[in-house]
Amino acid sequence: MLRDYVNDATRAIGGNRRKASSKTTTITNTEIVSGLKQALEIGAQNATGRLSVTNGFFSNALVKVMMPPEAAKVENTLRQVGLGAYVDKAILAMNRAAEDAAIQAKPIFINAITGMTVQDAIGILKGNNDAATQYLKGKTSAQLTAAFRPVISASLDKVNATKYWAEVFEVYNNLPTTFNKVNPDLTAYVTDRALNGVFLYIAEEEGKIRNNPAARVTDILKKVFGYGK
Repeated sequence: MLRDYVNDATRAIGGNRRKASSKTTTITNTEIVSGLKQALEIGAQNATGRLSVTNGFFSNALVKVMMPPEAAKVENTLRQVGLGAYVDKAILAMNRAAEDAAIQAKPIFINAITGMTVQDAIGILKGNNDAATQYLKGKTSAQLTAAFRPVISASLDKVNATKYWAEVFEVYNNLPTTFNKVNPDLTAYVTDRALNGVFLYIAEEEGKIRNNPAARVTDILKKVFGYGK
């Protein structure tokens, strides 16, 4: 009789475990969409929040806006002749412009996230660690560029970047050793670097949610990103 009781109890526990397992491993398309939207919203908010503060770009080696590659010779030449202060002012001003513009990305991201479909969400969930970021990049890059350019341009003027940039190239182009005149599009360059920085940090936030259970701060994130693991 005792053996029968133990067997019955074991079967009951096993049945309860199967029921519990079934509950935790079932996920709907609606939940997938909701979880992915929430992950992107958190990522976008955290990324823009980190970069839009003073020194968000300037003090961060990963995203700091430096002189463009085509201007490397300009920078090196000016530093060699003791005129590095012109370059330093230009670099600081470019980063301040990027910090000013970063906050503009948030409402554009939210609008793109709202339009996510079930097919989009399932593809993202099954994709690489940055699949959600790449989705957002594809949906928003053109709009972000259009939104960033006037802000970057105004910010560059506000922080005297345009002035410092003009001074850098005026000084360089007037040096007797200068053979090729250089003056790349400052607004386009800083806009591109600012967007790269924003997407870099959104990808970082996405990676945390995908790989670190502690970063899944809501029930739906825990369910969607913990599914099958």
